[in-house]
Amino acid sequence: MKAVGIIVEYNPFHNGHLYHLQETKKQTGADCIIAAMSGNFLQRGEPALVSKWARTKMALSAGVDIVIELPYAFAVQSAERFASGAVALLHSLYCEEICFGSENGNIQTFIDAAKTLLERKKQHDSYVQKALKQGVSYPRANAEAWKQLDAVSLDLSKPNNVLGLAYVTAILQKQLPITPRTIHRIASGYHDEMFSHPSIASATSLRKALQGSVAQLEAIAPYIPAATKQSLKQYYDTYGMFHEWEAYFPLLKYRIMTAEEEELRQIAGVDEGIEHRLKQEIAAAPTFSAFMDAIKTKRYTWTRLQRMCTHILTNFTKEQQKKAETPTYIRLLGMSSNGRRYLQHVKKRLPLPLVTKISKLKHDPIYQQEEKAAFAYAAAFPEPVRTNALKEEYATPPVQQ
Repeated sequence: MKAVGIIVEYNPFHNGHLYHLQETKKQTGADCIIAAMSGNFLQRGEPALVSKWARTKMALSAGVDIVIELPYAFAVQSAERFASGAVALLHSLYCEEICFGSENGNIQTFIDAAKTLLERKKQHDSYVQKALKQGVSYPRANAEAWKQLDAVSLDLSKPNNVLGLAYVTAILQKQLPITPRTIHRIASGYHDEMFSHPSIASATSLRKALQGSVAQLEAIAPYIPAATKQSLKQYYDTYGMFHEWEAYFPLLKYRIMTAEEEELRQIAGVDEGIEHRLKQEIAAAPTFSAFMDAIKTKRYTWTRLQRMCTHILTNFTKEQQKKAETPTYIRLLGMSSNGRRYLQHVKKRLPLPLVTKISKLKHDPIYQQEEKAAFAYAAAFPEPVRTNALKEEYATPPVQQ
């Protein structure tokens, strides 16, 4: 069976994701599609709209065969670390190809750019550091570095291009027997907040339309599969909310206000004295959005700050981040009957343990952070919903389609 990997968040699963999935199957001839999916918190430092179990159901309903969890230590990170963890997990399941969506749509451009980056990494990093010292943000510093290298033209202001380059670079750097492919993103941009196409919209615009409530579910129905609509409604009916940062702001405020500056300095992403700014601005901030506006600078992008806040919320330290070099297990979130057949075919030769029972991960440092993330994610619920949601982390078996 030929396995092809995809790296996803599905926040929520929409028609653009369905197009990517269908094109991946068509272009690769895959017998089995394996999705490495972020768990409770996402790459841009946001809580997932609904739980990983609800998003796993969406994925399986759409035709994904196996869903595995990308652990927090890799999921809530820069593009390079996010990609490194996801590619390593898909390689451990013997994926022959990895297919990602991009604004560019030409895989050779990514391969050429990745080769340039690996061959001239010291030069690239030197240009980035020079630009950072001038007070610009990392994305802009990175873009300036590529101009200085006079390298292959790849628009790195586009988020899917950035991630795509990171995936290809990880494959080449690790010298993995994986063929990268890309599918051109259609109709809407990653950050688009408005609906401009009759059936495809960005996840950003869908979340904005929902505004944390199920009341607007009909309004986004043309842009999501029926299974996603059903799953979103079922989740809201069960838990009474969709997850967004404002629901977690009281918890973040408590964490920052009661922590000493030295404690904050130990948290991943809290660098260059920003802990002083956090302590200075937190008391007067009435909302998460207002707090972000107060601490944002040219140097610190909104995404970088969100990731930092997520690390504070989940108490993810620099030391933990340093030790989490590569995934140590494969956590199975869900599978179709076809996915089950594939796992039976490869399970005896997997290089990492395939885990369905969390008790086996009790002493794994990477999972210990996953557990903290689960506690933080459930903390937004009132009781007794919170306690019941926490049980899901331990008691939920892999979803079967």
